[in-house]
Amino acid sequence: MATAMSCQREPACFAFLCSNAVAAPQPIDRLNFDIASADFHRGRASVWATLEMRGEARSEGGTCEALTLLGFDEGFLRPFIRAVLEAAATRVPHRMSIRPDPDYPEAPRVVDYVRSSGGMPITELVVIPYDQVLAIVVPVDSAEIEETLFQLPRTDTFLRAFTRMSHLADAALRDTITEMSRLGRIVETAPVPEAQPRKATSTRPKVP
Repeated sequence: MATAMSCQREPACFAFLCSNAVAAPQPIDRLNFDIASADFHRGRASVWATLEMRGEARSEGGTCEALTLLGFDEGFLRPFIRAVLEAAATRVPHRMSIRPDPDYPEAPRVVDYVRSSGGMPITELVVIPYDQVLAIVVPVDSAEIEETLFQLPRTDTFLRAFTRMSHLADAALRDTITEMSRLGRIVETAPVPEAQPRKATSTRPKVP
């Protein structure tokens, strides 16, 4: 399924906007959702996905490098899209609290790759609406200090396309979870073959 969209007609689409970003601020020409990894452990399937951006080459001979903005598990995408749409419609900031997984409290559920190339865990995300854009920010130390990771256009055309792409990505994530769970149950219930007794051997030379 196509989980990528062009943003070239949306000049307000930018990323790496905070002061401690790993890259300079740059326009987003293309957004894409991708499945980074999938796992089945202790009877449970899980998927890790990413939101990536790509910028077109700005000079002759330049390259258009793909950069990851967010990494998240399968439970993040629906609430995030809901927050984006509610903030755009109501013009009221929407604050998301990201609670740890009770089965894996030590594992982050959402990380941003804007402030750290290795990923920085996020426990709270805020979508702030402005006249033309929606800022995706994270609180730092206190609610009064925030860092902007990236901003998305608040136009109807962008929101429709972004929502459609997100729904396709979410469906792909959940289909992957369902299929992995089915295969995992088959593997878990499959009979384990009995170990065949090994024939005794000896390296001692035979008596003539």
